[in-house]
Amino acid sequence: MTIKLDSSLGFYENALRLTSQRQQILATNIANSDTPNYKARDFDFKSAMMLAMNASSTPTSVERVEFNPLHLDAGSLSADKFAVLRKSEQNSQDGNTVDIDVERAAFTENALRYESAITFENNEIKNLTLVLQGS
Repeated sequence: MTIKLDSSLGFYENALRLTSQRQQILATNIANSDTPNYKARDFDFKSAMMLAMNASSTPTSVERVEFNPLHLDAGSLSADKFAVLRKSEQNSQDGNTVDIDVERAAFTENALRYESAITFENNEIKNLTLVLQGS
């Protein structure tokens, strides 16, 4: 029986990495809540995850000889690529679009998603360990 760790744990690896990137963007919003003309951003998690999963499902090789549109460059999954401006719910006189209550709620929700991804990944590792032990 063959177990491919990439296919078993790749989803969780991508989810943790992308959730971490979203957390950084949300933390930046909170840190800039009093900065004039700062525009609140969010992270398009769905698009980033789809790209990451499609990229991980394509065969990889040690050497890249010719251009392939499926190849990813080093910065293709960076947080800035998937950062989107958040629509302002209320106007402010200084042009800042950060709503601290929205940011805190998104930050907390994202932290819970990160924790749940860790829990699921730990359970997957325990299951793989049991399979390898033959129990």
